Amino acid sequence: MSQIIIFAIPVFIALTLLEYGYGVLVHRNTYRLNDTLSSLSQGLLSQAVAACTPFFQIGLYSGIYHHVYHAENLTFWSSGYGIALAIVLYDFCDYWLHRTSHESNLFWAAHVVHHQSQHFNFSTALRQESFYPILGSVFFIPLALLGIPPESYATAGIAVLLYQFWVHTEHIGKLGWFDRVFTSPSNHRVHHATNARYIDKNYGAIFIVWDRLFGTFEPEQEACIYGTLKPLNSWNPLQAIGSVFMDMLGNMARAGSWRDRVRFVYKSPGWAPAADPAAAAVLPASPHTLYDPPVSKTRSLTAVLYFMFAALVALVLMWQEESLGLVQKIGLAISITVFLWLAGKMLSPRKAPATSD
Repeated sequence: MSQIIIFAIPVFIALTLLEYGYGVLVHRNTYRLNDTLSSLSQGLLSQAVAACTPFFQIGLYSGIYHHVYHAENLTFWSSGYGIALAIVLYDFCDYWLHRTSHESNLFWAAHVVHHQSQHFNFSTALRQESFYPILGSVFFIPLALLGIPPESYATAGIAVLLYQFWVHTEHIGKLGWFDRVFTSPSNHRVHHATNARYIDKNYGAIFIVWDRLFGTFEPEQEACIYGTLKPLNSWNPLQAIGSVFMDMLGNMARAGSWRDRVRFVYKSPGWAPAADPAAAAVLPASPHTLYDPPVSKTRSLTAVLYFMFAALVALVLMWQEESLGLVQKIGLAISITVFLWLAGKMLSPRKAPATSD
């Protein structure tokens, strides 16, 4: 699976550069260097974590499938009709995983990374979550019980993932009938927006009909404001991954009862006990102010170099994934993390020196 992503990378890069060039040409650029590197960094981290957690990526699914079906069941599922049906069923399961990830604090903590960018462009599509597939793996077990072989399951997953790339853009408007059936840029802009009417809407990956069926559809009607209600305001990739987890643990530690501690795990983001509303993080209405701290060109260039080092190591890890041992994978993943942390540090403003009275 990682090698398939490698072959897709040149296409992602070409389309991203094309979108950037078009935005500059029409005086509507949707990119910033710091934000783009931050998004791409999360994509690299997600691949590093995936390489180190094969059990959750395919192992759990494969184990359940082979326990239920003792012989390969490829007659139908390997056909074109079978693959198409597997994609539809995968998309249905993904809808419920995605919806749960906005309605349950634990799952939101794993998913929030994808929403932290205050821009909406093709690099946002690559801002993938590291722990989302781990928590979400149980949502696809029904496909194994239906007899969809691991190979067809993986194909469906890749198809759903790749489809979602093109819907992350502001340069494609409404598409008429297409918007009523499929997830489109217009539909997905709504999903990423923090406008009050758009919160927790349009979860579908390929098919928006799930949202229409289950009451979570909202058409694009007003300009979208992107990001999260509680802005990250950091280029630190580890802070991006862990921010909501840390908030959740802090709220659990302050909770007055074990019942409330458990509730902080499965209740919706921002939930607080009625007796202690201050226990939850206070969320501002909307992140109107872009986080864009100024840094020197030298620091920006250094950040790009660190990111390139991380990308090279990630490519090695992804290409050699099947031949590497777990210790080697973890070592490479740590190296990637360090380089990306350094890149984020270069993009962040220097701390003011301490002064004494």
